[in-house]
Amino acid sequence: MLDVSPLWPADLDHLRIDSPTPQALAEFYAGALGMSVSSLGGDAYLAEGHQRRLVIGRGEARGNPWNAFALEDDEQLDHYRRFVIARGGAPLASPTPLFAQGGFATSDPDGRLAVFGLRGASAMHVASGAAAEFPARLQHVVVASQRLPAMIAYYRDVLGFLVSDTVHVDDGKGGLGEANVCFLRANLEHHSFAVFRALRSASDHFAFEVPSWDDVRRWADHFAALDIGIWWGPGRHGAGNNLFFMVKDPDGNNIEISAELERLPKGAPGKRWPAGGKALNLWGPAWIRDMAG
Repeated sequence: MLDVSPLWPADLDHLRIDSPTPQALAEFYAGALGMSVSSLGGDAYLAEGHQRRLVIGRGEARGNPWNAFALEDDEQLDHYRRFVIARGGAPLASPTPLFAQGGFATSDPDGRLAVFGLRGASAMHVASGAAAEFPARLQHVVVASQRLPAMIAYYRDVLGFLVSDTVHVDDGKGGLGEANVCFLRANLEHHSFAVFRALRSASDHFAFEVPSWDDVRRWADHFAALDIGIWWGPGRHGAGNNLFFMVKDPDGNNIEISAELERLPKGAPGKRWPAGGKALNLWGPAWIRDMAG
């Protein structure tokens, strides 16, 4: 485990999601997340709002070919590139048009690119609609993987993310067995990337951080006005201690609204949780009256 990494500090800046109908999906985000939409060419679109932006391209629904993390300056980026190479990472060309020249990418064990670079000059179009002024900063992305041990090792040992909390299956003796979820950070926030064990590798969700519980309520009311129903939450995750709820976009991508995410200094250890239960939601499972006995 690396206690010090030249990746620190870095923030999730944007990510790419794919869709069979990228323009239509971009227009959904315009209304639902208060974003402007502009063409990037090649059947790709930029959905952008204050502190939140997504690249939406043509491909299989719920595809997530890359996630882009912003570093602070050229010196940090150069130091970090040498760090990754020294640990066996193979730099590739950056796929994003949103970073300045000099960025690079690496391919993780699932073939998803982790992209690193510096924020380029923004030509953001002014978004309109009720949600345009609502705070919601793109903050973390979570994926599912068939290759959990390899993914944890790659993001921790090659890319230099720091491990925060882990969630563990039962070892058969009432204790904690092998990990099935790992949360990783590159700044003070509990996680900007996380991965959990699954039967197939896929995207899981991406999250927008808001300042307070009142903003969580505001977003929930906004989605309700658009007939976008909450499918999980509200609640408070044990791992990360954040308030949350989730909705789905038309392609089935999971969108999380989050607040009060835990902050951990660089050398602070995370927690180890038993799977399910409080790790998922300290408030307990939801009760649906029609399904109750």
